[in-house]
Amino acid sequence: MADNLPSEFDVVVIGTGLPESIIAAACARSGQRVLHVDSRNYYGGNWASFSFSGLLSWIKENQQKTDICDECEDWTKLILENEEVISLSKKDKTIQHVEDFCFGDQDSAEDVEEAGALPKLPVFGASGAEEAAQESEKECPPSESALLEAESQEPAKATGAEPAAAVEGKDAEITSENESSHSMALGESTLELGKTEVAPSEISAQEPKKITYSQIVREGRRFNIDLVSKLLYSRGLLIDLLIKSNVSRYAEFKNATRILAFREGKIEQVPCSRADVFNSRQLTMVEKRMLMKFLTFCLDYEQHPDEYQDYESSTFAQFLRTQKLTPSLQHFILHSIAMVSETDCSTLEGLQATKKFLQCLGRYGNTPFLFPLYGQGEIPQCFCRMCAVFGGIYCLRHSVQCLVVDTESGRCKAIVDHFGQRISANYFIVEDSYLSENVCRNVCYRQISRAVLITDQSVLNTDSEQQSFQTVILLERAVIGGFLSVPLPQTFLTKVALLTWVEILECSNSARLIAQVVSILTVPPVDLGRPAVCVIELCSSTMTCMKDTYLVHLTCPSTKTAREDLEPVVQKLFNLNTEKETENEELEKPRVLWAVYFNMRDSSGIEKSSYDGLPSNVYVCSGPDSALGNDCAVKQAETVFQEMFPAEEFCPPPPNPEDIIYDEDEIAPEESGFDNSPETKPEPSSEESSSGDSSAVKKEDNEE
Repeated sequence: MADNLPSEFDVVVIGTGLPESIIAAACARSGQRVLHVDSRNYYGGNWASFSFSGLLSWIKENQQKTDICDECEDWTKLILENEEVISLSKKDKTIQHVEDFCFGDQDSAEDVEEAGALPKLPVFGASGAEEAAQESEKECPPSESALLEAESQEPAKATGAEPAAAVEGKDAEITSENESSHSMALGESTLELGKTEVAPSEISAQEPKKITYSQIVREGRRFNIDLVSKLLYSRGLLIDLLIKSNVSRYAEFKNATRILAFREGKIEQVPCSRADVFNSRQLTMVEKRMLMKFLTFCLDYEQHPDEYQDYESSTFAQFLRTQKLTPSLQHFILHSIAMVSETDCSTLEGLQATKKFLQCLGRYGNTPFLFPLYGQGEIPQCFCRMCAVFGGIYCLRHSVQCLVVDTESGRCKAIVDHFGQRISANYFIVEDSYLSENVCRNVCYRQISRAVLITDQSVLNTDSEQQSFQTVILLERAVIGGFLSVPLPQTFLTKVALLTWVEILECSNSARLIAQVVSILTVPPVDLGRPAVCVIELCSSTMTCMKDTYLVHLTCPSTKTAREDLEPVVQKLFNLNTEKETENEELEKPRVLWAVYFNMRDSSGIEKSSYDGLPSNVYVCSGPDSALGNDCAVKQAETVFQEMFPAEEFCPPPPNPEDIIYDEDEIAPEESGFDNSPETKPEPSSEESSSGDSSAVKKEDNEE
């Protein structure tokens, strides 16, 4: 019941987006009493991930735009004479121009039910932990399935879509978690890459199987569709924070295996590492030397100011033209390595972006990027779980009516929720979407254009991928058949005979990683004045889409509606026709099965002074920005935390279980079963004697 909520906390956090979740975790870790609420019934806000049916519900909700009526009419009676209120918005207005399209037979899906869905209780948001357990039963090998089952029983982990301390609505029970007794050692090894790979099937010479809309609906729980499309730089602030705080143990990651470029109407793979550069067939030997020389300069460009200081006022594109680089190399560096705007990025910004890209290479793979399995929405939930482990209380479907401000001090002192309960706190964190129009009337927002596509094949099917699939098949047949019981090509047998079993398995796993790819592509502006479009393509091994489909995210800063900004790029890369095409060019393009376009508010980079009348102890967190990484959210969370608690460390490593000192109150129930009175104490048996000695030693240690 809502009445069971404590009436006083140290920090109240409204909204479960990434920066709010990081702040909540940091506050709980430092010993603060944290209440984390969200009016939505899913975690993440605009950072969330959805199953397919959940996304359809989200689309319907944002297309209707109905106002939410007040559930509590007498909350004004809780306001005292020397207090005033700041009303919060009842409707999220950060999403606009939502348009979805089905390019298949939609009528056939009317009576199709989602496999594994609970009757009469549709899942609105995609649950990473819950879907991981369900999908592992069907897709993971037995050993991984057993591992996931064991992890689901850990007391430190929450079950389902929420931390164990989550409270949903009026009938939920309030709980909180204590620190897990089996905290893992910190280090980069906690980031396990590609742990839940799905074994590929044999390549058929026949035509690819046609995916229907009814299949997508039926397999809807296999989708984890992100509202915001981002990647994690392997040496970025978020990865460092995940390792430092040990939150990385709650998630798994996959390396982005390909970086692509769109040039002269064709998609090409960009060489990243030194080995890729010298093995590339796209570049001549002269171009390879040019590229390596320029990239070496970018790694320590600060040491050579004479080479760029004359171009500090120029754009990075203009600076590249002055270097000894061919047009193709300039294109690769600008759009696929630095990934910056051709017209707005300065020389220094371009050099910094290029250096960051190069520094991130090789830490976890040949590209600088990682992607979380089950989608970007897993990351906020990981920090929410950490907050719950350290005692934070969570309430979903729990809206807040207003902030209560003391007129004398000018500080916010409480909130009033939709049940009419008044909850006091010292600090308040509010996600931007919850602020009313009166508070935001002087704020100028930017917009992000987003599109999500479900396609039937990759934007670039290379020969090496096909060979990788065949290598996997041959290697697995060799392992299973013991080299002899399965007929294999003689040339293959000659090579395999020289390998050990371990080497064969390693080669097989390596080939799978090549074949199952996460690709990133930057499409240059279609017209002058238009922004470049970032395209991220995910395969089924990322646990974000069903088998034989790809999930494609397109993102750019808005100039018009999302459909107007992104549809020209979609038409260049994909086939939007439902009927079979006769032109060879259209047949080669991936076919779009389903698509959605929408605009999302970008509230990043707004100064607190822009908000009208906010008290000094109320802090605003922004939604997702248009950048590829998550540095903005991490910087914002750390800045807010340090302003509130300047003497505390931001998300320190959790203590080792051996270092935890329990209070006497915590061990009292354990000792209550022992009577130390010599008159009533029975003679212990040999087994009881040993356990009794152990308890006595534990008690003496605590007294000392």
